[in-house]
Amino acid sequence: MKLEDNFKVSLQTNIQTKKQDTRYIPVIMKFALSHFFSLLWICFSIYVSIPWLIDLSKIVTLPISLLIIIGIAYIPGYMNAFLVVSLIFDKQPPFKNEYPSKDITILIAARNEAENIENTLAYIAKQDYTGKIKVFVIDNGSRDDTSFVALKAGEKLALDITVIQEEKPGKYNALNTGLKHVFTDLIITLDADTLLHSSAVRYLVARIESSPKEVCAVAGSVLVRNSRENIITKIQEWDYFLSIASIKRLQGLYQGTLVAQGAYSVYKTECVREIGGWPDAIGEDIVLTWNLLRHNWKTYFEPLAVAFTNVPNTVHVFARQRSRWARGMIEALKITKPWQQPQIYTKYLTGINLIMPYLDLAYTFFWLPGLILSFFGIFWIVGPATLLVLPLTLLSYSILYIYQKHVFRNLNLRVRKNWSGFFLFLLCYQMIMSPVSVWGYAQEAFKFKRVWK
Repeated sequence: MKLEDNFKVSLQTNIQTKKQDTRYIPVIMKFALSHFFSLLWICFSIYVSIPWLIDLSKIVTLPISLLIIIGIAYIPGYMNAFLVVSLIFDKQPPFKNEYPSKDITILIAARNEAENIENTLAYIAKQDYTGKIKVFVIDNGSRDDTSFVALKAGEKLALDITVIQEEKPGKYNALNTGLKHVFTDLIITLDADTLLHSSAVRYLVARIESSPKEVCAVAGSVLVRNSRENIITKIQEWDYFLSIASIKRLQGLYQGTLVAQGAYSVYKTECVREIGGWPDAIGEDIVLTWNLLRHNWKTYFEPLAVAFTNVPNTVHVFARQRSRWARGMIEALKITKPWQQPQIYTKYLTGINLIMPYLDLAYTFFWLPGLILSFFGIFWIVGPATLLVLPLTLLSYSILYIYQKHVFRNLNLRVRKNWSGFFLFLLCYQMIMSPVSVWGYAQEAFKFKRVWK
């Protein structure tokens, strides 16, 4: 190639790089623009809801009308608008090294998991990760053959596995016991009934290794494994696939994924040790993550690091799980106040949780009764104005569906055609979630006994 051709190619590359650089929008600008468009939406919502507000105030007074409409329309609409705009702006940065090889440790806290543990270990053995993987199974007072099955499976699969006994109940006790034996820079926590995609560990480690040094944890993408069981699991498939994933993407964009979930996440060992390990809490992973953020570290989310977990297959078990999650959020708020967070993004993200009890109470005690009244032609609370939130919800789910479908394609996975579960998720899910969350808040308020599972 001639010298002038080399120069032209170099010049063209520089121009393209500059164009790409000019397209980059700083995180603070994305944050500001998302709020700006959300404010525009809420102004529009207030304008079109004035007749509704006037009519309702004639029945229950103006202050109560505002309390109801703010809780079931204005704030949810604002939050949905913020989510939609943020998802549009979000773009996952490329890996610096897609094939890391540093040694890691996986901690599996197990209690009566003899039925599941061998399968979980088998999927660890199938990882395409080239670094050394050390596995600790911490048997937390099991009454079955969890320890025996784990050891036999490790031997059969040629895994470097150690079983540790921890009789003191509590997942946080099990994980902290395992932490004492860790000598690697990175720890991955994995639930005993969670199966890893063959590239899950590689992508999770690649993300934390590609991130700035202040990133101390990365949450993996946990999806539903048993979605074909019944309608309860089919609905939850969409919750994990769309709702939970979208929220984690939003939080990851603003450098503060609020839950590096114990089911599947990676942490820097020294950071976990510096804050004293997992706390004595029913939501130990929530409180741990908020403590990490409070120390001016950051947490990310990696959608390509996919794991599949069993979700509750009955309403009773589902309600127990989600009430526990709600209770864990309250614990986190009591231990780490949002205003104690050092970064503006995490102040905002954790601060949103302060209003979640109000929104769940409003939905449970205002929206649900209003829905019942609407079937009798009484549109005091639920009417045309409340449907304004629906287009934003559909838009956010559409954006995420396209994104998730692309992620699945990269992993050679297919999105299941589960339309019955989708429509029930869209129409009915919140009707279950809000009352269950309110029950969780009550459990924490009255200090009910904690239950791990």
